[in-house]
Amino acid sequence: MVIDVREPFEYVNGHVPGAALVPMGQLPARTGDLPRDLPVYVICASGNRSLTAADYLARAGVDAWSVAGGTGAWTRAGHPVIRGIRAAA
Repeated sequence: MVIDVREPFEYVNGHVPGAALVPMGQLPARTGDLPRDLPVYVICASGNRSLTAADYLARAGVDAWSVAGGTGAWTRAGHPVIRGIRAAA
């Protein structure tokens, strides 16, 4: 599972295929919706917000991992992104 903790305006400009939008401000309220039996990969633009979010989720019992370099590194590596509000390809 991949969650994107950026703001909606950032998400629509390009996100990892399949990433669910969970803005940082909504994370505490939505933590209970996340699986405890699977890793959760957390992504943002550059890796700073995702690291903070992954640390928070780990303290809440989620097997959370920050994606180093964020969406910027993802796109620079040539991986696909989805534009618009769709969470999946």
